[in-house]
Amino acid sequence: MGRTIEVSGQGELPLVVREFGRPGERRPGALLLHGLMGHADHWAPTGRWLARRFRTVALDQRGHGRSAKPPAGPWGRDAFVADAEAVLEELGLAPALLVGHGMGALTAWQLAARRPDLVRALVICEMRASPPSAEAQRGWRRWLGSWPLPFASVEEVRSWFAERDPTLNAPQPARGSFFAEVMARRSDGWRPVFSREQMAAVRDGFAHDAFWEELAEVFCPTLVVRGVDGELGRAEAQEMVRALPRGRYADIPKAGHLPHLERPDAWQETLQHFVEGALIT
Repeated sequence: MGRTIEVSGQGELPLVVREFGRPGERRPGALLLHGLMGHADHWAPTGRWLARRFRTVALDQRGHGRSAKPPAGPWGRDAFVADAEAVLEELGLAPALLVGHGMGALTAWQLAARRPDLVRALVICEMRASPPSAEAQRGWRRWLGSWPLPFASVEEVRSWFAERDPTLNAPQPARGSFFAEVMARRSDGWRPVFSREQMAAVRDGFAHDAFWEELAEVFCPTLVVRGVDGELGRAEAQEMVRALPRGRYADIPKAGHLPHLERPDAWQETLQHFVEGALIT
């Protein structure tokens, strides 16, 4: 059960959120923020589970999913944070539990640092506080341009991203499903629902900076989660926990960069321990 709602982000930009559970029930709020190139529906299992305790919504962030994709942006950090702030205030969710993955986790912790009155607790999943190297950023751009578009079918999408992508060291079925869900059928085949040029601009907005100072300004209970085989290393994750005034750490074995999709049961168990331990319901 759920519904879609249109809200206004920064500059009155049309944004779409998906609400899970029964609308109208008076419960504490929860906002779920996907990662780069993702969309709100990637949170469906998490959203349905959290809806037992929270009024839970997931945002299609600007440039993603069903939300607006303005040709000129802006694509900087301030715009994403302002959008999330607008969603919390327009829907009356604050103070809310924020759960973010990747880029969405960064949006969440920046909002928690800037507007502590809007956030009661925070979950950071698979997002670094340190920037990647310049070569890693150049490599990511090369990879983005290497996609064999258009794909002939959604099955081809799933296969390429899960198995045939030359950058993979091993098959990643969840990765294939992730990208299959953000493709749409066009006249010539299957293409992403987002602009790759815009995604590169979005990543440029956070790939060259460190965010340790804002992390240290998050005073609500915060859980840092990593997939053991993911992109956030153990040493950096634990350093992030030390930087947080009320930080906690968890890792999910046999998971990579998408633990909420790869190990949903372990992910939900991790969230449950945090929610109950933080006494936020």
